[in-house]
This record gives sequence, C-alpha cells and structure tokens, in this order.
Amino acid sequence: MELKGALRYHGVGPVRLGEVLRVRAVSRLGVDVRVGIGPSVTVAATASAQIAAPGGVLAVGPAQVAEWLGPLPVGALHGIGPSHAKVLGEYGLHCVGLLAAVPPATVQRLLGGKAGRLAADRARGVDPRPVILRALPASATVRCAFPRHTLDGAEVRAALLDLVVRLGLLLRRRGQAARGLTLSLRFAGDATWERTRRLVAASAHDDDLRLLAYQLMDAAALQRGRLTGLALKADDLVDAGLVAEQISLDTAREARLVTEQVSDRIRDKFGPRAIGPAAALRRAS
Repeated sequence: MELKGALRYHGVGPVRLGEVLRVRAVSRLGVDVRVGIGPSVTVAATASAQIAAPGGVLAVGPAQVAEWLGPLPVGALHGIGPSHAKVLGEYGLHCVGLLAAVPPATVQRLLGGKAGRLAADRARGVDPRPVILRALPASATVRCAFPRHTLDGAEVRAALLDLVVRLGLLLRRRGQAARGLTLSLRFAGDATWERTRRLVAASAHDDDLRLLAYQLMDAAALQRGRLTGLALKADDLVDAGLVAEQISLDTAREARLVTEQVSDRIRDKFGPRAIGPAAALRRAS
C-alpha cells in the first residue's frame, strides 16, 4: 500500500505506522502479519519476506537500499524466481550486490531481455511501478472443523452461529455487504452438501446473515449425518456504502443493530473473541 498520505494524516513515521497496522491486524483479525516498508514495491516486498515468523515490521530507508540489499541471496530479491536465481548462481552471481554491480546488458544476455532488465533494475532498488489498489473480492468464506464426528444438533448450531458472527465482522471490516449465502457441510466419508440462497436485501448484519444461515441448515434436514466441518460463504458482495438502508419500525431489530456496533468497537479494542452471542460459546469452549 502507498503510505505517503497516511504518514501526513497520522503525523507519524513509517515504522510507527507499520506497528499500528500489525497490532490492528492481530486485534481485529487474530492473525499476525509481516510489514515490509521501503521506497519501492520491490524493496518493501523483499523486506517483508525477510521478517521471521510470526510477524514484525522492517523498514528500509532510501539511503539504506543498496547496503541492505547487497548481502541478500539473489533468490531473496522480490521478482527473482528459482530458475533465474539458479542461472545467476551458475555465473557466480550469488548475492544481490554482485548482481547490481554487473552491467544491465550482461544480465539481459543471461536472463533474456525483459527479465534481465527487471532483475538488474531491482537489484539496484529501482522499481518505478505505482501502487495499484486491488478490488475487494466478490466473495468471503469462513470455515470450521469439528475435532470429531458430531451428531449434536446444538453443537452444530453453535458452530454455525459462530461462523455467522465471524463472516459478518469480516464483511463490515471490508465495507461490503452480501446478496447471498452458501452453506457447505462436510460429512464423515468425505460426502458433502451445499445450498445457496439469496438475501432479501444485501446485508452484512449478523441478524440477516443468521436468519438465512439457519434456513439453509434447516433445508439440509440433518438426521443422523455425522458432520466433520462447516463452511459459510457470502456471495455476490457489493460496496456497503451503496446499499440502501430501509427505515425500520422494529425496535428489537434496531436494538440488535446498535448492539452489533458496540460489539464491533469492543472487538476492535480487545480482539475478535472478546464478545459474542452466548449461544456460540458452546462452540468456543
């Protein structure tokens, strides 16, 4: 991502912004991330790959690029694949510094015209590519697996409710709304069942997703099927800002939507598992 505007807006340095991004990823999504920061896409991507698990922040300033890239093996440079690294190694170009010292024309003879030019440029930290925003995905899926084959209807329903809460939170974080849901069931013996239905109106609210998810589960007509896993997918996603909100006279629903907003703020601060429906605690425990 491009940080210039964010740096001006927040008034902090790139390392601090990377640390904030990492903390928010952990608190909101429950996953750690590797944040590489540099003056170009190549340097930033290479830096992120050098961070040890589970995550961290590594910033390479413009004046540090040559010194930092130099000792790295050529295979560690973003954009250099295993086959190109092998060819370069056969000619003694084992590190990025050696590759940067070779005339670009020589690298082109080794790797080919375009590939050689790109490799020579990136070894010097030259990468004029702009940061291009990617479109958000058209679907989102959450899954759960049971540790053992289950026939317990209450446990299955609790797991489904947990998926609804996770999916709704994911959609709201993305600023998207779903027009349909797909429920997939996996049984012992690898048999599967899948059904899709449309929502009355595009939504990312737990209330609407839960109602349709329960209808899909009821349509499965489970009796003695031994379940091993569930998956819930939000289909045909749209920008939530374009979804018209109908005026509701249902005070109970309005109260649940307010509770949902408060719960989201609590999850922002304390993590995605800090609060949730009591009925889903059977699954969480």
